[in-house]
Amino acid sequence: MRKTLIAGNWKMNGRKAMAVELCSDIVKGFSELKGIDVAICPPFTLLDTVHEAIADSACMLGAQDMDLHDDGAYTGQVSAGMLKDCGCELVILGHSERRTLYGETDRSVTDKTEVALKNGIRPIVCVGETREEREGGQVESVVAGQLRSVIDGVGIDSFADVIIAYEPVWAIGTGLTATPEQAQTMHAFIRNLLADRDRETASACRLLYGGSMKADNAADLLGCPDIDGGLIGGASLAAEDFLGICKAA
Repeated sequence: MRKTLIAGNWKMNGRKAMAVELCSDIVKGFSELKGIDVAICPPFTLLDTVHEAIADSACMLGAQDMDLHDDGAYTGQVSAGMLKDCGCELVILGHSERRTLYGETDRSVTDKTEVALKNGIRPIVCVGETREEREGGQVESVVAGQLRSVIDGVGIDSFADVIIAYEPVWAIGTGLTATPEQAQTMHAFIRNLLADRDRETASACRLLYGGSMKADNAADLLGCPDIDGGLIGGASLAAEDFLGICKAA
């Protein structure tokens, strides 16, 4: 049975004092919950701070991105080995903001996924469509293209260690949210794509919803049969909101 994962993506937010206080509240609240996994993905500058703050808990540490190269002359970049050294178990790859603002491509996401797996870090691979693509009837073709690139690049067997996050880009930071029916339809579509290659892997792979999940809509979304958790943005920056989602799970 797939275990629910609630992962908080802090994006470019946070300072050390805030991180310590927020993590303390999350760890305390999480200790009362059973049967779910929780991960915190802060900015690079706070990885060590968060790692220390969650050290005595079952919370996992994740990063928001990484470079595909090993150590070397890549000014400003952070390698998988560096993330591993900070205690990261997870890394978000191909987030819609990385794709739209920084030119991430299906190819670069695939290459990074391969590097993460080789370094023992579980990638959370993000896929999803824009409003224009949805209104143009391209939802399935867009998501299929993004996902097949990774499947072809790393092999379906590797998806035993890959987590997929479906992000309807039109619902991120806009206040809009896909209905549970819309979200379930896309998660089922993704699982079927995986099943075309290997049914057992598809059944075991965790699929997260990443489009403005909040405490008041989490139960309905997480109640869908193919939604195995959430990649949480803004709601992960307040312990009460984040724990509300965890409790709904």
